[in-house]
Amino acid sequence: MIVTGASVSRASVRALRGMVVVGLVGSLACGGMTAPGPDSPPAAVPDLRGARVMLFPVQSVQGVGPGADAELAFALDQRGPDVDWVFPNELARAMAASPGMQMRLEGLPVGMFLRAQVERVGDPLYGNLRRISALVDSELALIPVVARHRPTTAERTGAIEIAAALIAVRTGYVLWYGLVEGEAGAGDDPRALASAADALGRRLLPFSVVSRGGVDALSVRGGRGLNDESGEDGNTLATARGPRDDGAARL
Repeated sequence: MIVTGASVSRASVRALRGMVVVGLVGSLACGGMTAPGPDSPPAAVPDLRGARVMLFPVQSVQGVGPGADAELAFALDQRGPDVDWVFPNELARAMAASPGMQMRLEGLPVGMFLRAQVERVGDPLYGNLRRISALVDSELALIPVVARHRPTTAERTGAIEIAAALIAVRTGYVLWYGLVEGEAGAGDDPRALASAADALGRRLLPFSVVSRGGVDALSVRGGRGLNDESGEDGNTLATARGPRDDGAARL
């Protein structure tokens, strides 16, 4: 169970922690659970508006051309103007200023997310996140676990998939994990990569303002945010941006 519909503050992170404890007990009681796939029902996503979120580099790139980190940063920044993103270059600068601390941004032990449903992370990943978060004053970490190209089969056209995990740093609890898929395309197709990054942005930020050529498009998606890739469950309202409008319209 995940709280949605309110900004993730310190209080709400504490509430999420208590709720995920229940989920952890239930998960352990049920035995092994496989990791969600692209056809799995979308998990509920906490409302990130007002939160300060660290974005880590993509941890594993498989059959995908260069630029995954830049595409993700661009897509999330465009869709989440009310989120205080701490991007990988900012994390790297903060780490460089504290060379004595044992921290890293890449090569993190996150492969378990692709094998099973993870409820809580432990060391060494947990300690690494805590140390980095202390440098940038953030309680949430978004880790893109993998960006990979799914080959074409008889049933489906090839496309780029991105899996990512949202973790509450102070407790190690996994608030959300999901796998999204972009439009059909080859692994080295920049448009296919951009569409996959945008799919992750739409999954994480179902209520967002996206600037498009001087017009603010307010994307409205209700409920659980189903069919993020197709957009069949939402609609878009467009409003002209005034000269003093900062583009941060809210629902």
